[in-house]
Amino acid sequence: MIALLLFGSFFLFLGLGIPVAFALGLSAVTVLITTDGLQVLDVVPSVMFPSMSSGTLLAIPFFVLAGIVMQYTGISQRLVDLAFLVFGRFSHGLAAVTIISAFFFSAISGSGPATVAAIGAILIPALIRNGYQKKHAVSLVAASGSMGIVVPPSIAFIIFAVVASEFGSISITRLFIAGIVPGVIMAVAFFIAALFVPRVRELAGLPVKSGQGTKRNTGLLATGTAPGATNGAEAVVSSTSTAGSSTGSSSTAAGNGATKTRLLKAGTAGTSSSTNGPATSAGAGATTGDGTGIKSGTGAHAEDSFGEFLAALVKAIPGLLIPVIILGGIYGGIFTPTEAGAVASVFALLVGLFVYRELKLPDLPKVFLESGVSTAVIMFIVGVASLFSYVITVEGIADTVSAAVLGVTDNKFLILAVITIILLIVGAFVDAISAFYLFIPILVPILLEVGVDMTTIGVFMTVNLAIGLFTPPVGLNLYVGAGIGKVRLEEVVRGVMPFLICAIIALLLITYIPAISNWLPDLLGVG
Repeated sequence: MIALLLFGSFFLFLGLGIPVAFALGLSAVTVLITTDGLQVLDVVPSVMFPSMSSGTLLAIPFFVLAGIVMQYTGISQRLVDLAFLVFGRFSHGLAAVTIISAFFFSAISGSGPATVAAIGAILIPALIRNGYQKKHAVSLVAASGSMGIVVPPSIAFIIFAVVASEFGSISITRLFIAGIVPGVIMAVAFFIAALFVPRVRELAGLPVKSGQGTKRNTGLLATGTAPGATNGAEAVVSSTSTAGSSTGSSSTAAGNGATKTRLLKAGTAGTSSSTNGPATSAGAGATTGDGTGIKSGTGAHAEDSFGEFLAALVKAIPGLLIPVIILGGIYGGIFTPTEAGAVASVFALLVGLFVYRELKLPDLPKVFLESGVSTAVIMFIVGVASLFSYVITVEGIADTVSAAVLGVTDNKFLILAVITIILLIVGAFVDAISAFYLFIPILVPILLEVGVDMTTIGVFMTVNLAIGLFTPPVGLNLYVGAGIGKVRLEEVVRGVMPFLICAIIALLLITYIPAISNWLPDLLGVG
């Protein structure tokens, strides 16, 4: 009866449109008052405050700050430029560019919606211009952005390690390393899905530099955004609520100004009008509509391309170094995950101020304010979710559910299948942080009882909830992407199915083959 009251009131509050964080707190308080009266409310601050003041969670504000600084420094644009020069000339190359860019930016931001906001403003217009329907372009970016909570450093892994610590030993470092191979598998799954997505037309994807616009208009896929226009803070904040209004407003803000991306299309070349010829067919004597010229001759084109590649590589090196510094420092024992977040933040500030010089001193108060607001919202969720988790524990709900499940079956594979279905449904409505506090006290003891190791539990639960980020009806990445692509959410939902199917196949592999999660940390000796 207590379990029914707790979860029933929670979903009732959600159905009334109350944000997840408040629904968690209200449902927990409802149960406390019902069982013990008003005098028990003095336990609320004593539960919430210690959960938010955990030293391990100090890594979160640092990684949030690092991710927001990245938005102001233009690192996402430079990563896209580099990926485009390597893969953009191939068939479906732009899809590969999107996925690879999302993978690397995930290794910087640690947030799914922030990743979509960062790369979506650059790549959604490019995908549309290169023949993808709007719904598929947005769906590809939204799905790719889900890797943000799987590829390290991941805020979700930090939360899992904190909440699950009472059931078994698991280090954040091991979870970070364990997320790399599943992240790669997800990337491959999204690319396979992109191969089956129909395109309106086949176009060559040669990049063109823009000769006009803002100072950010120096990339191969140039956008008209100002340095702070695609910052991910709003997207991070929106991840704390399932209310459509809040996510919609943040995603619209993320998409402003992302309309100037231009690709050289086959058919503009003087020597070929084929719509599916090789990219190099556009090289001889080609001129874009605005008069931008391309050097003629295969040799000149190859020499130009190599020079552009080197230039893009040099510009992207600071961004590429960030995940190397974070993971290398943690694995090498140089610093803890919390210290890694601080190092990443300082490094990002130095790059923005003195290397790229796109981050100005007057921008710093706004950067710190956005980081503070985003962190405050996340910590509020942590506090109320920990109160919800406390009620689950003290009322014996976790033990009751565990005994009931194990009384029906102790078949590991069947239990994993049922839990996967539950998490996929929950992930479509609830953010990962809240879901961890809701279900770790219930599910982790069951999984440990049937022989699933803690690393596999952490990774497969996180991947489940990552898929929820682009699962209708409340996938947060879908809202952010739809705002950037200026397309109705209903249309995006119809285009996301190929990516959802391939992601679920990848999830099943990760769930039922523990070596996928454990191989790399075991190889590196990370305990």
